[in-house]
Amino acid sequence: MSSSLYDDVGGLAGLRLLSAAFYRRVLADELLAPVFADFTPTHLDHVAVWLAEVLGGPADFSARLGGHQALLRSHLGLGIRDEHRRRWLDLMAQAIDEVLPDRSELAATLMDYFEWGTAIAQEVSQDPAGTDLGRPGPTPRWGYQGLVH
Repeated sequence: MSSSLYDDVGGLAGLRLLSAAFYRRVLADELLAPVFADFTPTHLDHVAVWLAEVLGGPADFSARLGGHQALLRSHLGLGIRDEHRRRWLDLMAQAIDEVLPDRSELAATLMDYFEWGTAIAQEVSQDPAGTDLGRPGPTPRWGYQGLVH
């Protein structure tokens, strides 16, 4: 194992590959495609930069893209349902299997993060006015043992 999840996924380049494999599935999915109606290629890169920071890489999402609060804000008012979240997780698991084959411990750790993070995104998305972020704090960091901070 390398020093961080970020290293183990292949850094930002690996996360861009994962993000591309995932969103290729999402945009072709009849349940999820409508949720991502405003998707742009920039979104794909922002997700990779977010994941880089969360998984122990550079803090560029916080420095350039608004940090944890901006990520949560992007989910406000989306009304994510349980079936959206389940499909999202299924498609992410497929993308991980494609991009990081035969890496079961890494895949399990990433899916633990995505289970945790999508639950928060779903909760935030229920605010119909799209204004209640609470106090999100700094960008979380995730390691092989789960939430670091």
